[in-house]
Amino acid sequence: MGAALLAAALFGASAPLAKALLTGVGPWMLAGLLYLGSGLGLMLLRFVRRSPSARLERGEWPWLAGAVLAGGVVGPVLLMFGLSGMPASGASLLLNAEGVFTALLAWFAFKENFDRRIALGMVAIVAGAVVLSWPGEARIGSVWPALAVLGACLAWGLDNNLTRKVSLADATWVAMVKGLAAGSVNLVIALTLGASLPAPGALLGSAVLGFFAYGISLTLFVVALRHLGTARTGAYFSVAPFFGALLAVVWLGEPVTPALLVAGALMALGVWLHLSERHAHPHTHEAMEHDHEHEHDVHHQHHAPDEPVPARHTHRHRHDPLTHLHSHFPDEHHRHSH
Repeated sequence: MGAALLAAALFGASAPLAKALLTGVGPWMLAGLLYLGSGLGLMLLRFVRRSPSARLERGEWPWLAGAVLAGGVVGPVLLMFGLSGMPASGASLLLNAEGVFTALLAWFAFKENFDRRIALGMVAIVAGAVVLSWPGEARIGSVWPALAVLGACLAWGLDNNLTRKVSLADATWVAMVKGLAAGSVNLVIALTLGASLPAPGALLGSAVLGFFAYGISLTLFVVALRHLGTARTGAYFSVAPFFGALLAVVWLGEPVTPALLVAGALMALGVWLHLSERHAHPHTHEAMEHDHEHEHDVHHQHHAPDEPVPARHTHRHRHDPLTHLHSHFPDEHHRHSH
């Protein structure tokens, strides 16, 4: 949960900071630079840390390719088409649909467990985001651009669910691949539309902001997917606009509005509903063999009793069938049916 909220805080904080950069950089060019900054920054970080090359299971590569295609190619292109034909006020409202699509796909297409408390929490958080983004006069414009923006949200919702399939892999590597892909697509679109690269100062500022607000944020998002599942992670990430608005109040001196207070209350209610969830029942783990970083806990009893085991380690291991009862989230080891 902490990883998801910190990811939301980093991403939300990027809004007022990016606003300062927009004076010298076009919005589509800035999007490309932010994503590329995240990908290149994580690549440099992995080089400095001498991170091992990523190891994906043979069947996981299609999931990653689908996530990159949906979130790095289809989503940005659809959003560009939508924004070019509709008012920004309507687009800002429609973009809240990403959290909704993420949860609906997780629950009904990918069969992730949820109950009434989780659903109500998701509704409260999304309602808070809608309140926060509601302009004085919301205008949607014609139907096709609006459908394109909703299509972009659907693509990103699919991206989130597909990324969950590879969330056991090195999170920095997954985030790096997605950042490089999305950044390249956005940059090509911007250059095709006639944009030019900004001054060196703005270029560096965009890259640094992208590394923290997109790269580190996405890394934490992948970690949260690993432990919480897609819908819960998406719900927590939906509070990002509140962190951005709060930073704008503190840093830019913007006023505290009734909308901000209402949105904060709704989001707090949603987060509390999720935090107070207690999901426990007898369940059976089927036999499974895979490779990921893990601790020697109740789900990883594959070492001999006298064998020294490091605190956290990575290797291929087998899970024998196990039936027990404890509180759990729909993580990699608890994708059982209910």
